[in-house]
Amino acid sequence: MHAIDPDPRSNKLLAELPPQDLQFLIPHFVTMKFAQGTVLCEPGVDVDHVYFPMSGAVSLLAVMRDGKAIETGTVGCEGVVGPMCGIGPSKWQVRVIAQLPMFARKIASTEFRKAVSSSKVIADLCLRSNEGLLTQARIGAACNALHRFEARFCRWLLQTRDRAESDTIMLTHEFLAQMLGVRRTTVTETSIKIEAAGAIVCSRGLIKIIDLEAVKALSCECYETLRGQTQTSVPQPCLSVAG
Repeated sequence: MHAIDPDPRSNKLLAELPPQDLQFLIPHFVTMKFAQGTVLCEPGVDVDHVYFPMSGAVSLLAVMRDGKAIETGTVGCEGVVGPMCGIGPSKWQVRVIAQLPMFARKIASTEFRKAVSSSKVIADLCLRSNEGLLTQARIGAACNALHRFEARFCRWLLQTRDRAESDTIMLTHEFLAQMLGVRRTTVTETSIKIEAAGAIVCSRGLIKIIDLEAVKALSCECYETLRGQTQTSVPQPCLSVAG
């Protein structure tokens, strides 16, 4: 899809790259717009492009043989999707889906590898970004195993609110169920309970947070843990890097 080209500085990684390193990437970028729910990649397929979100976010889903899936991580404008192909050819291990309507810049993996071979800063970016995703997966695995669904539901809402930068989020119960690996009825029953507590208002395809502190109180500790991890995974200017 074609649209007005967002400023590359909308992505925090690109914003922190020194100008000379950014120039290894800029000529090869294509700006894309993705509707919510668009599948960007499937497991087992060669990584042929790297994506730098400029707005919105993508979800990374582990997919089982029976087709069931659950989110293992998210990437927004602080990160990059598919960076390890810069080290060498690789295959997607997850399904990548647009969690929110989003803009992203994509670059062919062949061009990205050339950039990595020419810039230690970009190579470091790949390793740091991958470590951040592994940390997300570890925290998410613990959260899914140890915390009740209502807390996980609220944690996901808060994370998505941060990505959307809005208290009103475009979300169907079916999409939420897919992200959280539960039945649609479980999402519906939980949202009704939280709505009755006065924390959210649900309408068709929308969830509005009307009491942010109440949603935070209902969420598990993983929201703050993941939020802190995302913030610290973005390299600081003193490192000449960009997370």
